[in-house]
Amino acid sequence: MDQKRYKKSVLAVQIGLLANAFLAVIKTVVGIVGNSPALLADGINSTSDVAYGLVVSVFMRLSGKPADEEHPYGHHQFESIAAVVVGAFIITTAISIFWAAIVRIYELWHGESDFTGASMLALYIAFFTVLLKILLTFWTGRVASQTNNTAVQALAADHRNDIFAATAACIGIFVGRMGYQWVDPLAGGVVSIIIFKTGLDIIRDAAADLMSTGAGQALYRQIDDLLATIPGMEDMEEVHVNRFGPYMVANITIGVSPDISVAEGDRIATAVEDILIDQVEFMRRVHVHYHPVTVK
Repeated sequence: MDQKRYKKSVLAVQIGLLANAFLAVIKTVVGIVGNSPALLADGINSTSDVAYGLVVSVFMRLSGKPADEEHPYGHHQFESIAAVVVGAFIITTAISIFWAAIVRIYELWHGESDFTGASMLALYIAFFTVLLKILLTFWTGRVASQTNNTAVQALAADHRNDIFAATAACIGIFVGRMGYQWVDPLAGGVVSIIIFKTGLDIIRDAAADLMSTGAGQALYRQIDDLLATIPGMEDMEEVHVNRFGPYMVANITIGVSPDISVAEGDRIATAVEDILIDQVEFMRRVHVHYHPVTVK
């Protein structure tokens, strides 16, 4: 399963990298030649996508390394580190684009700019970007749900972010060509705000994995329901689930009858381990401690 998951994740990253490299070149060039601040801002966004895509590719390869003595649960947390890198690049890009939009609007307001509107080619490229990013968002999102890979989830979120950014560019270019030139750079500013929020969301989710944030209540209810079916288990006292990348490790304390043998207690503990690893997706290991309880 790990190898198949790894190959799917790497494919999503590589396709996203190639698509962003193509868009970065064409949008930046047409944004300059076609006189469109909004498309140029979106081109800068794609250029940053390429930069962090290369970094993510490196981290993805590191995450595929097998477990060793120092990392008994593997190297999957590199995926979360990659997602933090994605978020940081996105936030930096957003600040840069927002500042450039403010400067351009100021110049237009004070008559210091010779901006007269973007070309039709710029509008066509922005519209093409919307269509391509819609396809990439759906496909990458499906891979992310199949692999539960934090880095791929961040990539899917960035593709979705690019849909809004390119749509804003389309609107800005179209309205700017009608004579409202300030709308084009304003659209670039709107793009930057969308980009900034996406970066914050990605970092927040990745940080939760790196900090081993506990699992949600739905998972605990699932564990409780599964263990209720095991004969001989009298009580479930503690459940702690920690994440290591996409995978989980559970530490559970259960109560058993004081009248059973050690061998029977071991059988119950083994049943707990088996059912959780078999029924809970991405559960890598389960540690069970059992002790006698007083049966009322």
